[in-house]
Amino acid sequence: MSSTTLTDHSESDHHSHDATENAAFGFWLYLMTDCILFASLFATYAVLYQNTASGPGGPEIFDLPYVFGETMFLLVSAFTNGVAMSFVYKKDRQKAVFWLIVTALLGLGFIVMEVHEFIHLIGEGNGPDRSGFLSAFFGLVGTHGAHVSIGLIWMAVMIGQLLIKGVTPKVSSRLIRLSLFWHFLDIVWVCLFTVVYFFGVA
Repeated sequence: MSSTTLTDHSESDHHSHDATENAAFGFWLYLMTDCILFASLFATYAVLYQNTASGPGGPEIFDLPYVFGETMFLLVSAFTNGVAMSFVYKKDRQKAVFWLIVTALLGLGFIVMEVHEFIHLIGEGNGPDRSGFLSAFFGLVGTHGAHVSIGLIWMAVMIGQLLIKGVTPKVSSRLIRLSLFWHFLDIVWVCLFTVVYFFGVA
């Protein structure tokens, strides 16, 4: 192999490494902005949760066992995502894809339950226009649900990349960022469940 070819490979590896580092840095910046977004929504909810405009509050509209079921879907999906990543590290494409599909189905179950909850509340006249409390509730919970939906689309894309490209360094790097995003959403939901639902029915 000529020295020119070796140099070309070295430069290619260097650029690939730089691109991966830049992507990781950009992703962490994005997560920081998401933390600020959710902190703002939590603060808004804290200010408005008693502003019911003579309408129902949390104890009247929250179904804690139902929401606990939603929570279990998301928490179990965090576990299955971890299992999928363990097979990514082992470069076992087939098992990684299987566990990512399981994770996606659990996430989809969470979204279906959340949409059903929203439809039920709106059907009873407790939509986001009913009071400041409900506006803050729909804003906070809905934003989290939108993030989970985006995560599901991202997961579907990564399943496709695994099937087509295999467990390449670039695909693995993207899956690591997806896993971090998914666990971030789990943490946000645990805080949301505690603050909005658990304390909301107390």
